[in-house]
Amino acid sequence: MPSLMARHGLQQATFNGWPLQTAFSTWNPDDPTEQSGNNFVAHVEQAYKKAGPVFACITARQLVFSEARFLYRRYVKGRPGEMFTEPSLQRLETPGPGQTTGELLGRMLQDADLAGNWFGYLTEAGGIQRLRPDWVTVIAGSDGSHPDDLDSERLGYLYQPGGPAGNNPKQFLTVSEVAHFSPLPDPTKHHVGMTPLQAVYSEVNADMKMTQHKGRFFDYAATPNMIVKLQQQLDEPSMVRLRDRLHQRHAGADNAYKTLLLEGGADVSVVGQSFEQMSFKTVQGAGETRIAAAFGIPPVLVGLSEGLQAATYSNYGQARRRFADGTIRPLWRMAAASLQTIVPTPGGAHLWYDDRDIPFLREDAGDVSEIFARDASTTRQLLEAGFTPESAVKAVTNRDMQHLQHTGKVSVQLQTPGEGTETMEVE
Repeated sequence: MPSLMARHGLQQATFNGWPLQTAFSTWNPDDPTEQSGNNFVAHVEQAYKKAGPVFACITARQLVFSEARFLYRRYVKGRPGEMFTEPSLQRLETPGPGQTTGELLGRMLQDADLAGNWFGYLTEAGGIQRLRPDWVTVIAGSDGSHPDDLDSERLGYLYQPGGPAGNNPKQFLTVSEVAHFSPLPDPTKHHVGMTPLQAVYSEVNADMKMTQHKGRFFDYAATPNMIVKLQQQLDEPSMVRLRDRLHQRHAGADNAYKTLLLEGGADVSVVGQSFEQMSFKTVQGAGETRIAAAFGIPPVLVGLSEGLQAATYSNYGQARRRFADGTIRPLWRMAAASLQTIVPTPGGAHLWYDDRDIPFLREDAGDVSEIFARDASTTRQLLEAGFTPESAVKAVTNRDMQHLQHTGKVSVQLQTPGEGTETMEVE
């Protein structure tokens, strides 16, 4: 089917030597339609590198996500079939010199967690080059003048090395040249995703402030603030000298617990609350839990305080199952779908992930073995009951008894005693 531009005979244009088709009569390359990763640098510098819970959640997700590998999977009559490999998968096994599938997956999820989007460009050598998300602009167009018109569709991507501030030439990339992974769609935009950090900005800021509070607490003798009352009036220079002397002798964690001596009838009063009085651990732990929830990972798997308080082996197993089934496997599925744009797929098959050799999911493999054993037992019972082998396998695989076809033969236990036997005469 011809593209929207070809169907309507829209004008062909060039930009910096690159062919560019645009359906915008007022489109301007310096005014991007949908910018991805607008706060990417701020998320990296202020949250990922400074907020411990954010780093822990992203790293825990990344380590498990990077363990999968890719295979092709066939569809047989609308149902998933066997998985197989072909030489074309080499593109994902070594996406670049010295790189592996794990590094590719790790980068995909890291960019998606921090910017909401990951972009991979198919190079001329057949490799996959990661495009920094805040340097990519998604171009969408329609026959009208607004990207949200009913006939709007994605036209391609503009990549500007160094970003808008770099003043480097923009490069136009077609949709078939770029794999776009955006697991959390932005509700206000059509073609870009959002980061989980957008939902927990306040929690991340509060956690960082509480961490700074702990540091300031220990910087000033590991005690709450104090007020020093003097019975006699001092001039300002004397007040400054007294303050500096107190700070020199008692400020800082190295001076904690030293005896405080005052003269001239001075009195000291403590102001503020201690960590215990303000339930510091509980308050900070609640914020950590909300951050973990936004990233879809149970706190016990990250080692956060609230998760560890209720941690048992049983709880850990349930948390691991929730994380694998509710977070990681959907992410693998979406990653495979996005990479299929730049990976040639055999007919009747699609790109899929293989998680059978991942240690983190070993208990899931045990569950699969139990299910397989039950299916094998059910199949055997159906065969003994007289159903055809092909229909028995199909019924068990599809969980649908309507597939069963009987051979007309029944088990001997269902026959009347003596039926079908000949009477022998004794001479």
